[in-house]
Amino acid sequence: MNTFSHVPPGFRFHPTDEELVDYYLRKKVASIKIDLDVIKDVDLYKIEPWDLQEQCKIGVEEQNEWYFFSHKDKKYPTGTRTNRATTAGFWKATGRDKPIYSKNNLVGMRKTLVFYKGRAPNGQKSDWIMHEYRLETNENATPQEEGWVVCRVFKKRVTAFKFHYYEHEKTHMNPEIYSKSESEREREAKFERNLKGVFDRSKLI
Repeated sequence: MNTFSHVPPGFRFHPTDEELVDYYLRKKVASIKIDLDVIKDVDLYKIEPWDLQEQCKIGVEEQNEWYFFSHKDKKYPTGTRTNRATTAGFWKATGRDKPIYSKNNLVGMRKTLVFYKGRAPNGQKSDWIMHEYRLETNENATPQEEGWVVCRVFKKRVTAFKFHYYEHEKTHMNPEIYSKSESEREREAKFERNLKGVFDRSKLI
């Protein structure tokens, strides 16, 4: 079993973005020993997100986030795109990279990626999210597509939100959605558009 079981009882690992970049990743890149070795090296291209729960487990406590170091490879030997494909799918970047600061100095960037099952461009979007951190001193510099990164992976929880929102709308009988004069298909279509608007306003950046 590839788990970290040597951490003290009650240990919780909740590093900030700054700590992940300016302490853990910086030491990893410089080959400096990290005081408590809790972040494992993982080949991102040979493991699926749902397998990280076991591979990157820290101690015996329940986790909602999993951390690992990974070495990025170019998709093509002569290109600049990074290969993030696995056997079951691929990671796709979304949104703009977020700058990470330490004492008002830029130390790194955070890229957000979503896992899609299947092959591009027809993959099926999943609830798995990854934050990929890299060292950086220039926010406008071209991203380095090779080298070490540190990653945080978690599963977005939206099922409960969808259910409660749906129950709320049914309870209050919103006339815009549930008008008795409309067909069932029209009501469902309006509900889906309404729901999509809620998620567009609350989606992860």
